[in-house]
Amino acid sequence: MPSVLITGASRGIGRATALAFAKAGWWVAANYNNSMEEALSLVEEIKAMGGTAIAIKCDVSDHDACASMVKQAKDAFGHIDAMINNAGISCDMLFTDTTPEDWRRTFAINTDGAYNCCHAVLGDMIARKKGAIVNVSSIWGVTGGSCEVAYSASKAALIGLTKALAKEMGPSNIRVNCVAPGVISTDMNRNLSPADLQALSDETPLCRIGTPEEIAETILFLASEMSSFITGAVLGVNGGLLI
Repeated sequence: MPSVLITGASRGIGRATALAFAKAGWWVAANYNNSMEEALSLVEEIKAMGGTAIAIKCDVSDHDACASMVKQAKDAFGHIDAMINNAGISCDMLFTDTTPEDWRRTFAINTDGAYNCCHAVLGDMIARKKGAIVNVSSIWGVTGGSCEVAYSASKAALIGLTKALAKEMGPSNIRVNCVAPGVISTDMNRNLSPADLQALSDETPLCRIGTPEEIAETILFLASEMSSFITGAVLGVNGGLLI
């Protein structure tokens, strides 16, 4: 059976992605850092529907911890066919209020986390000449967002990582792609007021906010053989907010 390791899998897009892969018959390694109860609940939900899943605690900003996490997943499943770099944090504030610590922490999770996980998983993928990596960026990584400079910059870096790594890994038959979600109904957007969400809906040609499940299906597509000739792509899933 194919296997997948998903970071930040306990909530939101990560949780929806874990369920989508499980329903498609994949073995799922669900990473979490602080949300243990939610991660264990996810694993039980997957098992209840006949799937196979494990939960692995890891702070993705820790390079050695990521190597250990990948080893745990490989020990459980034998190999990792897809790596989904979804873990991320927001940093909503004026640039002039953003401290060096805010900046470094945002990059440590959003960008370094993807580097750490890719670094840990690629050796085996290269040896097997098989694998897929999907990085979860953001619409703000493409366009930039006011009062989200650190977040936008970290997500833009993920896009650069995706394109360069796709070129480097292509000869090893490893595909690297990126999803850039628009405004999605997740905890990360809980700070937006109903009026803000309505305004964003009104600006979106499809006239609504996206769901975690819609992002999850896109990630599954990019990790599966359905997209076997796609690499280095940045797929905007934003309801037409950015065209």
